[in-house]
Amino acid sequence: MNARFHDVSDAELAVLHELWARQQATIRQLTDVLYPGGTNSHYATVQKLLERLEGKGFVQRDRSGSVHQFQATVDRETLLERRLRSVAESLFDGSFTPLLTHLVRRQLSGGERAQLRELIDQLDRESSSPE
Repeated sequence: MNARFHDVSDAELAVLHELWARQQATIRQLTDVLYPGGTNSHYATVQKLLERLEGKGFVQRDRSGSVHQFQATVDRETLLERRLRSVAESLFDGSFTPLLTHLVRRQLSGGERAQLRELIDQLDRESSSPE
């Protein structure tokens, strides 16, 4: 695990969700969605969240126009992988097996377990097929 990985807060994650949905947005557009009828303090909050995300490398700013546009530099899948790896490293010495075992036993429905079985079967077929 990269020791320099920075996680995101729930508020930062809400901003990322909007950027993933829109591809890019201004501070005003994000404020209007995250805080409908928001005030100047809400605008400042979104601005600060974007600055923090930019500092962590999760967002980049396009300064070429009169209004800055922001876009996510990390996709949802990559962030999920980083967060799960961080949990596995901090709780299970880097092993995913105990984490997955816990999820399968306590969190997955029967249908989700069936999907997981199919995924494992598919991965087994792919790894055993000649290239």
